[in-house]
Amino acid sequence: MKTTRTPLFRLPSRPILHSLALLLALSFTACDDDDNSSPTTGIRPKGPKPAWGPTIKPEMQTVIEALDSLSKGVALNTLTPQQARLAPSATDAAMAVMKNFRIPAPTPMVDTTGQRIPVAGGTIRVRIYTPKNATATMPGIVYYQGGGWVIANLNTYDPSARALSEQTGAVVVSVQYRKAPEFKFPTAHNDAFAAYRWVRDNATTLKINAQRIAVAGESAGGNLAAAVCMMAKTASVPLPVHQLLVYPIARYDMNTPSYTQYAAAKPLSKPLMEWFFDKYLMSPGDGTNPLISLVNSTNLQGLPPATVINAEIDPLQSEGQEYATKLRSAGVSVTTKVYEGVTHEFFGMATVVPEAKDAQSLAASELKKSFQ
Repeated sequence: MKTTRTPLFRLPSRPILHSLALLLALSFTACDDDDNSSPTTGIRPKGPKPAWGPTIKPEMQTVIEALDSLSKGVALNTLTPQQARLAPSATDAAMAVMKNFRIPAPTPMVDTTGQRIPVAGGTIRVRIYTPKNATATMPGIVYYQGGGWVIANLNTYDPSARALSEQTGAVVVSVQYRKAPEFKFPTAHNDAFAAYRWVRDNATTLKINAQRIAVAGESAGGNLAAAVCMMAKTASVPLPVHQLLVYPIARYDMNTPSYTQYAAAKPLSKPLMEWFFDKYLMSPGDGTNPLISLVNSTNLQGLPPATVINAEIDPLQSEGQEYATKLRSAGVSVTTKVYEGVTHEFFGMATVVPEAKDAQSLAASELKKSFQ
């Protein structure tokens, strides 16, 4: 990173200038090698880089350290689903970093309301984000949270949904689909599709232009967003205008390069993904269903443009890239990027992790293109 400093006095000679430049260079080298602090944000992790993430950025490492501290090192896959839902989340860790480094929360630019909507066999909660400068009609985004179809809630993914609404000027409807193991496959997928149809049917009330509705999601939610596009095509329901897939679950088979390289990564590891699949799927055979293993789909032609965002230090990186390649091969317009030095769950951490800010900007830009 190039750093420019304005001198407070005139440097008297070139030898002194050279000495000061050398001292400055050595100080940055020491910072990088010894304390791993960020020259961009000043956020500094406490320990060395983890063996599973030698390329991890300082901000991301600091969040992971905070998560380890909050969770006392207890892995989610050693808990019951009920216990795991009460455990500290990556969002909690990012908020702890904000507090520790005195990073102020951004000023809210959207209003939120909550309600319940009907689905087969019951109702589910949604949270609606409306820009404060709302116009008569706006684009809409149906957003699906992550959590392996088992954990997390509307609050966990509030930063992501809020950012998408603020940066696109769209009404975002964040969906809390029913969770496993109480509700097995395909309940979450059916809830996701029902929520998409509900938004379309209630677009006028929501101040949404029904012709400009996108879907978006992270992890399991990225899987659901992609699946909703497939389900809409099969049901002859108008397709979303865009699909934003952030590190989506795209295959059941874990024999991929990133699963091998990042099996022990945090906050998502291979054992935790195995735990998620075990809780959500009725049987291993469900794993080959194209709604789970997106890469198995043979009917991708005509699906909406996609933005696929992946994290480098993530077991899901390979399958996210593979699905992007399959979409492109089917003639779908795809924008994809792998963000280096960050882990699963980074997307909502824009106040702490610079790569998240960049990823949100990319996502918003691509969504706005599809809304035109």
